[in-house]
Amino acid sequence: MNKVRVPFFLIGLLWVFSPKVHAQYWVDPSDNRLNNSQFRPLSDWPTPTEYRTASGSPGPKYWQQRVDYKIEASLDTLNHRITGKERITYRNNSPDVLRYIWMQLDQNLMSKEHSRTYQTTGALPQSIPPAARRFLNVDPFDGGFNITRVQVVDGAGKRQNMDYRINNTIMKVQLLQPLQPGGTVVFEVDWNHVVPDDGRGAKEKTKFGWHYVNAQWYPRVSVYDDVNGWQTDQFLGRGEFYLEFGNFDVSLTVPWNVIVDATGTLQNPIETLTAEQRNRLAQAYQVTDLVKNSPVFIIKPEEVGKPSSRPKTSGTITWRYKAENVRDFAWVASRVYVWDAAGYQYSPSEKPIALHSLYLKESMPLWDKVSTRAIWQTMETYGEMSLKYPYPKAVNVNGPPTVGGMEYPMLAFCAGRPNAEGKFTEVQERGLISVTIHEVGHNWFPMIIASDERKWTWQDEGVNSFVQYYAEQAYAKRFGGTPFGEQFKTGIYPSRRGPAKNIVPYMRDADQVPIMTHSDLIHKDFGNNGYAKPATALVMLRDHIVGPKAFDEAFREYSQKWAFRHPMPWDFFRTIEDGAGEDLSYFWRGWFYTTHTNDQAITEVKSQKAADLVGDDKRGQHYWRITIENKGKMVMPVQLGITYDDGSSEKMKLPADIWRNNELKFEKGFFSDKKVAKVVLDPDEVFADVDRTNNTWEAQKLEQPKTQESPASGGQRN
Repeated sequence: MNKVRVPFFLIGLLWVFSPKVHAQYWVDPSDNRLNNSQFRPLSDWPTPTEYRTASGSPGPKYWQQRVDYKIEASLDTLNHRITGKERITYRNNSPDVLRYIWMQLDQNLMSKEHSRTYQTTGALPQSIPPAARRFLNVDPFDGGFNITRVQVVDGAGKRQNMDYRINNTIMKVQLLQPLQPGGTVVFEVDWNHVVPDDGRGAKEKTKFGWHYVNAQWYPRVSVYDDVNGWQTDQFLGRGEFYLEFGNFDVSLTVPWNVIVDATGTLQNPIETLTAEQRNRLAQAYQVTDLVKNSPVFIIKPEEVGKPSSRPKTSGTITWRYKAENVRDFAWVASRVYVWDAAGYQYSPSEKPIALHSLYLKESMPLWDKVSTRAIWQTMETYGEMSLKYPYPKAVNVNGPPTVGGMEYPMLAFCAGRPNAEGKFTEVQERGLISVTIHEVGHNWFPMIIASDERKWTWQDEGVNSFVQYYAEQAYAKRFGGTPFGEQFKTGIYPSRRGPAKNIVPYMRDADQVPIMTHSDLIHKDFGNNGYAKPATALVMLRDHIVGPKAFDEAFREYSQKWAFRHPMPWDFFRTIEDGAGEDLSYFWRGWFYTTHTNDQAITEVKSQKAADLVGDDKRGQHYWRITIENKGKMVMPVQLGITYDDGSSEKMKLPADIWRNNELKFEKGFFSDKKVAKVVLDPDEVFADVDRTNNTWEAQKLEQPKTQESPASGGQRN
């Protein structure tokens, strides 16, 4: 074997230019005898197992439970009550013996008997505005689940009562026999409840009649997994949902004049739609270019509420839907809907995905302009960045204003309407575009990549807001300058979440909590914590740290390997690192596990003659030194915008590794024939620097002596 000999002079040079090792400088030096480096591995990540690997992948023994539902329900539009019965088939794919099953009763959030949220309401403020006092005598809505039957069903169809216990928003159902690994149990639950006035599911009385958006409307089985066992966190209104995948067969009985749409594919269109409506739907799915064409009306504005728009004119109609491999089911019902539709294709050889929008007549002309086009753009951008949409349809419904925006498999509820005169502003239009992309985008996160929303808001809301940013930009480019996007002629969408400079005010707030905080423990500014900050972090990571190509490969890997599975936060972190080829401990620590801020400052710029330093000026006449201090506790890459005295400029990009040996200060050196006139840290504002008053240095404007090198350090910082 040949030995490689390193020249002695090169060893000397390496020693000269190596970082000083006589001391360690950390931004958080609680004890210098401990490893306090921001680059150290994260100890919060669980040890990899055969269920979840070190690469962030499902392990060779990964398992997941399965729950199938067969539901029959009816809507009483006079008393606003849903009455239903469900048959649940639960498959135990875990290695554990189960003696009971936990269920979610989210409607109990608004039950006087069961609501822990009602119970924990604090005292009234010391002063109440007169306009608000009228609400004091309004009783809280009482609309929790009324459970009337819980029975197990054996193979012969025989039913036996099961013991159950309600604990606020969850219910424990005791199995008559232990459920062995690989076993299946079938049981039934009967229930009813009043549709809430507001909330994630709600009802609204409009000028032309009632409409209902029904969510969390049936008892749902909780998740049993390798991380939590039974996930039994209470529903307190903020932390959302964590559910198992399965098939749904749902029959919904409503008055004859009510239109229904829901998760899944309609099984009986002949009984529920007129022949004309069925023909229009077939035509609509062929409209796959919404730049040149408009969606097709299935129910036109002038047809709303007319008996001719229904296949019968008395009694009730049952709408039956089936959905495969979904984790939830929601539905809407009203006689006031305008309905338009179009199709989307990933390729000409694929069957079009059905895109539906249902809205009120008073929602026009905003909804007919925006909604279906925004769904269309969501299909494209999320399909490119994550994975192709696997379901047969996607629906957006104009829900009550109190709903805001809410998401379920194949079905979204979004608020936003023109004023009484039918006028709307550009801000309102962008609001509907953004909320539609966001809520439809939730089909990917968490409806397909099914994270635990009850604990980790950011893993669905933040990741979804991240992809939403790129979908918004794509919407502006695609529709900008067309009749459907006049306000986007520049091709730039003014996204609220994603751009780094928009998160700076929140980053300055000393009273924030880390992103890696359980959803119900985020005490304030929930939107910035769960949505905006993680979205900003991921845009930053993709566009300015690891690069779009590397990040996109890793992100698609995460999406595809965790599709229809339950990833945890560390599965996401590990997958991005593994796919991008970067140890990003410093980044996850700074942005997700702490409330540290990025505050970089230029403290000195100076130069010397290159010939005096290295004996010649072949690489440039001047050797410049720029001293950068890290005044925040977050370590981040550095970007320097340098302007020379001849008006030319360049940008220097330095990786976060410059801080490995000294997290407090770094000196950048370079040769140049030119004189530096100005230096700006983070010139494009892509790293959310919280104090830009120390980001700029400018040379003094006075003429310098010609007999010596200019003491550039005598410049000024702005």
